[in-house]
Amino acid sequence: MKAKCLPVIKKANPQAPVIGVFSPCDPRIDQASRTRAQNVVSMTADTISGSVTLPDNTPVDVVYSDILIDSEAQADIVAQQFRKAGVNILICAPDTWAFPQLTTISLLQQFPKDTPINITCGNSGPKPGVVYAHALAGAISQYGKLVSLNVGNWPDTGMKPKMSKQTATNLIDWCYAAVAAVAIRGRRVMIFGHDSMGMETALAHIIPTRNTFGLEITRLDMKLLTDMLTKKSYKQKELKELRAWIDKHIGKRLVLKTEADSERFNQSLAMYLINRDLMKDLNAIGGGFMSQLEWGSDQRGIPLPVADCMESLFNSTFDHKGPKAPLPYATEADAQGLLTMLFMTYLSGGNPPLFMDFRKVWEGWEIEALAKKIGVKIDENADYITKGLVDGDNSGSASFNWAQKPGASLSKIMKSISMPLADAGYFPGGGNSVTFMTPAGIEGIAGRVAYSALNNKFCMIWDEAYTTEVPAELGKAMCDLTTPDWPHTFVVPKYASMTEYKQYAPANHFHMTWNLPVARLQHWMDLTGVSSVTPWAGRPKFIEGVDRPLPLLHLINGS
Repeated sequence: MKAKCLPVIKKANPQAPVIGVFSPCDPRIDQASRTRAQNVVSMTADTISGSVTLPDNTPVDVVYSDILIDSEAQADIVAQQFRKAGVNILICAPDTWAFPQLTTISLLQQFPKDTPINITCGNSGPKPGVVYAHALAGAISQYGKLVSLNVGNWPDTGMKPKMSKQTATNLIDWCYAAVAAVAIRGRRVMIFGHDSMGMETALAHIIPTRNTFGLEITRLDMKLLTDMLTKKSYKQKELKELRAWIDKHIGKRLVLKTEADSERFNQSLAMYLINRDLMKDLNAIGGGFMSQLEWGSDQRGIPLPVADCMESLFNSTFDHKGPKAPLPYATEADAQGLLTMLFMTYLSGGNPPLFMDFRKVWEGWEIEALAKKIGVKIDENADYITKGLVDGDNSGSASFNWAQKPGASLSKIMKSISMPLADAGYFPGGGNSVTFMTPAGIEGIAGRVAYSALNNKFCMIWDEAYTTEVPAELGKAMCDLTTPDWPHTFVVPKYASMTEYKQYAPANHFHMTWNLPVARLQHWMDLTGVSSVTPWAGRPKFIEGVDRPLPLLHLINGS
């Protein structure tokens, strides 16, 4: 027998997440209950379909089987259906009692061990799917596999029950977490340069990253980028289009004193086009650029222009070609910062990430003292006095989107941005910074991935947070105390005190993504084995309606 040669594929498409919904059933029950169970499966699938998207707004495929799994024979059939459909995320939606080992467990064993599984059921009485859900969740947890249980609500009777809004929200949050975990496996990020300015807190932990997330880190030498700039390895017509787009939207706020300044800025834009094309060739889903010291600051070499505009373009939801997915990109080749932004971008369905220095932590009394010194009247009850704030600012990687609130038009966003010349002391290679002031009222999660060599595990130190503002004159004075020509975001953590925030920052960078539900982040940490770190005295252990319930596996495992 001759082996079969597979056909040539010109361009590979990375494996996409596909959600498969199914239901077990009791073979002894009446036909009407079986039909209702089939309706519950389709209802569950329809609830998810279109509600879970990838960062480029592509809806995640959702499929379901109306074959009820009564025993091993049906489990084999549904497993084969799902394999043909590329299913790699499972949702069990029981509406009746069944026998766990004969049904879902027989299906589950035909998929890889890291396949995410969720059980969503109504709190039903007549044919107790909830009883089956508890039996199944307990069985799966006791043999050491993670399962998420979502005991929700839909009517006990009626042939076409409808899932409650909260049940659907809980399920969709879990789906986003599962999609983020699955979609990143087998993918890669591309980083130019080596260790991030020698910062141990930003190292590319290649093997742990591979083992934990299934993510590869492609490392390229910055000499390649200098060579490609010299060879003009980009479409010069597109560079002119990109520059014209910047000129149109930024105008005189792009500070260029000489023709040499203009040429250096064009080099920064060319870096965007070169990096973009390299990452496209690699199917990369994120990137990073070392910059300091070798690229733009070391006078022993030939300092080159800063990459600030390039980094901001990657992290934004648009560029000169129109709307696009944000491509998380880390300044200073901060690999752990990149991981943080990458995960949060997927979990939020494509919201733009913000990269910041954990720069100046202002306690209320410090702000009050500065206001008194410069003669600015303040509100003693304002959050920046009662709580304090962090002035988050960094020379690069700030998404343009954070210059305005979510939903703002491209035109409004770009009108809020300026591009002054880079600080010649820090960056003798020149180029232009990106600067803006983030408005108040943006809510999300601020945090940072960290790694421990003691347990070979990643953790996420995080808190809910929002942006605030202070009187304009006071804000200028505060920004002048750090670096006025960089983007500034005044961040207020919801539960951490400023003392706690100062002590438990895992690095000098932190990151924020807006409209990211807490439960999604927690589900994702469950699925990936990332530890959740919230050492804030003011945060309750469990907040109903915000936190996801702790998985049974964690409780019975003592972890």
